[in-house]
Amino acid sequence: MNCCTHCYDQQFDDVQARRDLKRFRKRGPAAATRTLLDALRSFGLADATLLDIGGGIGAIHHELLAAGVHSAVHADASAAYIAAAKEESTRRGHTNRVTFVHGDFVALAPTIPPATVVTLDRVICCYADMEAMVAASASHAQRLYGAVYPRERWYVRLALRGVNAFSRLRRSAFRVYLHPPAAIDAAIARQGLTRRVCLDTFIWRVAVYER
Repeated sequence: MNCCTHCYDQQFDDVQARRDLKRFRKRGPAAATRTLLDALRSFGLADATLLDIGGGIGAIHHELLAAGVHSAVHADASAAYIAAAKEESTRRGHTNRVTFVHGDFVALAPTIPPATVVTLDRVICCYADMEAMVAASASHAQRLYGAVYPRERWYVRLALRGVNAFSRLRRSAFRVYLHPPAAIDAAIARQGLTRRVCLDTFIWRVAVYER
């Protein structure tokens, strides 16, 4: 069973959401997120629809709505992140173009419509059942599927063990996972998508797939 919604609320609480929103307003998207955004923009996104899963404070939909995307659905299991993303949407004047959904995407997937572009920025690593998350999300991608997930490196494995050890100390059920990139690729391919972009940072793999 995957982590309950409550543990996402505990891990990604209001303090973390406010910190991330402040950083975004000052510096813009994180480096790996910028790489994903640049890759997606290269395909042309005029009038596209977006489904951003685990969207956090909304960095992806804030940027892509400004780049020509018509509308977005922002799904997240953290109520604090949903609130922060709504606040930033109001500040930017595009609340009427974003629909917010709170909860476990895999459970909610049947109620959420497909989109031209589906994104998961550092989300697959936060979900125990990778196959279920990829199947539910990739099946919603009508054209493009963008994902950022950890590289399979010893130092990444060590860092994730540290995160999980800290979660146990906090008595939190939240865990992070190093799903093999080859297995992620295979799961996405089974949904009829072909990888077009693959860019590695020190920690993250940024990949874009096309139907």
